[in-house]
Amino acid sequence: MAKKDNRVMVVLACGNCKRRNYNTQKNKQKTTSRLELSKYCRFCRGHYAHKETK
Repeated sequence: MAKKDNRVMVVLACGNCKRRNYNTQKNKQKTTSRLELSKYCRFCRGHYAHKETK
């Protein structure tokens, strides 16, 4: 019997310039809200909050 696939691909966009910089995975059962991480943006050249987009 195959296990359920709980992980989904999400795209992270910079909160400063709104560009989509990162692709990552998250567990949709444990993390139901939108993901927000502090990541480096190469376009802004700094660390900014990156939020999950569709």
